[in-house]
Amino acid sequence: MKLLLINPRFPESFWSFKWAVDNIMPRDVRTINPPLGLATLAALCPPDWEIEIIDENIETIPLNPVADVIGVCGMGVQFQRQKELLRFYRNRGYYVVAGGSYASLCPEYFETLADTVVAGEAEYIWKKFCTDYDNGSPQKLYKECEEVSLEDSPTPRFDLLKLDKYQAVSLQFSRGCPYRCEFCDIIVMFGRKPRVKSFEQVGKELDELRKLNITNVFFVDDNLIGNKPVAKKLMAYLRDYQKEHGYQFLFGTEASLNIAQDDELLDLFRQANFGWVFIGIESPDEGSLKETLKFQNTRGDILGSIRHVYSYGIEVLAGFIIGFDNDTVRTFDLQYNFIQNSGIQAAMIGLLTAVPKTPLYERLEKDGRLIKDASGTDNTKLGTNLIPKQMTYEEMVDGYRELYYRLLDDRTIADRIINKTTYLKKPIFRSTYGITEQARSLGKFIMNGIVPGGLPRAYHFLRTFPFTNPGMIPLVIQDWTIGISMRNYVDRNFARVTDEQASLAKNHLATFELSFGRYLDRGVLEVSLERVRNAAHNLSISIKGMLDVDFFDSVGTHLESVLRDTPSSVTLKIEEIHDAERQHLHRLFDRLSLYGDRIYIAVNEKLRDKVHIDSSVFNLVLEG
Repeated sequence: MKLLLINPRFPESFWSFKWAVDNIMPRDVRTINPPLGLATLAALCPPDWEIEIIDENIETIPLNPVADVIGVCGMGVQFQRQKELLRFYRNRGYYVVAGGSYASLCPEYFETLADTVVAGEAEYIWKKFCTDYDNGSPQKLYKECEEVSLEDSPTPRFDLLKLDKYQAVSLQFSRGCPYRCEFCDIIVMFGRKPRVKSFEQVGKELDELRKLNITNVFFVDDNLIGNKPVAKKLMAYLRDYQKEHGYQFLFGTEASLNIAQDDELLDLFRQANFGWVFIGIESPDEGSLKETLKFQNTRGDILGSIRHVYSYGIEVLAGFIIGFDNDTVRTFDLQYNFIQNSGIQAAMIGLLTAVPKTPLYERLEKDGRLIKDASGTDNTKLGTNLIPKQMTYEEMVDGYRELYYRLLDDRTIADRIINKTTYLKKPIFRSTYGITEQARSLGKFIMNGIVPGGLPRAYHFLRTFPFTNPGMIPLVIQDWTIGISMRNYVDRNFARVTDEQASLAKNHLATFELSFGRYLDRGVLEVSLERVRNAAHNLSISIKGMLDVDFFDSVGTHLESVLRDTPSSVTLKIEEIHDAERQHLHRLFDRLSLYGDRIYIAVNEKLRDKVHIDSSVFNLVLEG
């Protein structure tokens, strides 16, 4: 039995750190974290099944795979691509299975997309599916309704992942969270009683990662300290494991803010070599926190709590939310001032989004405040699916945009670093790369990060540089990398499209038509320009017949200008291509790969075996 498991490509967001991946990280690294869920699923399969894992975030999908079953996972933010993949493979005659967190939350969305839907934790129901499929009697839906013991969860098949392509590798110790945050879907899926693996299971997983020379590990638990007594025992176990194996691992995780009220726990985190922790702060406004039932953040001064975590050498990443009923236009200044004073560089601010099945969704649906057909799966975009209470929707979106611009200029990035390093004197964080790779990354950081910012950026970088504390250098460079990467994302995705840019896009179309008029006249080329979003445009080019070398050289120059000078996207439709042209077409793809997230490529089905499109670089349109 041959099983292909696919992790769909994520739409770009702050979490992608695309600029940092492309410009700073080692050349092999393509994204941040691997699909741990698929590696766990693979370990649950019968031993005689042949399994392959494809992560579209680092490699292209196969269009004609040798497989009996194709499983496609996905979080809510991957739903659109997950749908495309399920439809594509099912239409080609494959048996397709939908799974992952969004199928677990909303299995009804997948009924017409997949032959089988797996909803819920997989440890028991996936084995049942495998048995049923082997016996020729698979069901349409496998839904886990009972409590799963994590001691029955196997060591993931890390050997099936291309781990050198990831910045860190994921592990999981627990599922569930004891709190009741109104917007959160974790307690809907996993419950409020944290369940845990045994320490021996964790040790076996770390042993496997040591064999694979992994050094950077992210515990993906939604709240690693949901059960604090158990968390302390885990930290003691990890401390002893690290001592025994030479502190090979640098750890990071997610935890609730009450970690700051427990010095014993913080000290154990330090001893176990946790360099950072992600904390859901959401808002510095106590009224907003109480509204969303996040009472755990109201039991002390939040700013003082963050600084106390810093005092143990632990870096803080944090999530913030705009759009609670208590929020007004003054909330943007509250968020700005808190983030600046706290020194949090990776401040992931999102617009409040009502995820299906959550208490928030049910309340707003009852109140008639959900926006029909709006996406409720990605809170890092300039839009959401709910109507705020004390400001207009436009005020919320515009304020969100401007907040990020205020936070991400060179001066404010530097000020945050200074505010952080005032309290974080002895960071645990260190680079997990070798000396040679560190030197290369430092050179790329200077040339790609500091030099393009000119003298102003160089000045602000130098005023943050820890000349008297060299141990702080990796942290400072990391924070600058995060800040520049987030600014790059904002510039490409949040900028208002000006009349000048819109006019420039139209001028590019006119120039294009003039330059390639002979191809247009012959009917071997079609071109059009349409407005798609926020006054941005999409330039659509259809190749319908025989072209020549001059065309491919010239069109590359024109398209690079369009993508460089405007926020426009480009759609290439390959309806006809001759063998002699294929190498020129692929050379064009190489030239345009830098802008791959804004390029959509559709290939006539009869040409798919001849034209290679890397779907991890470009948006490969799957039709039929």
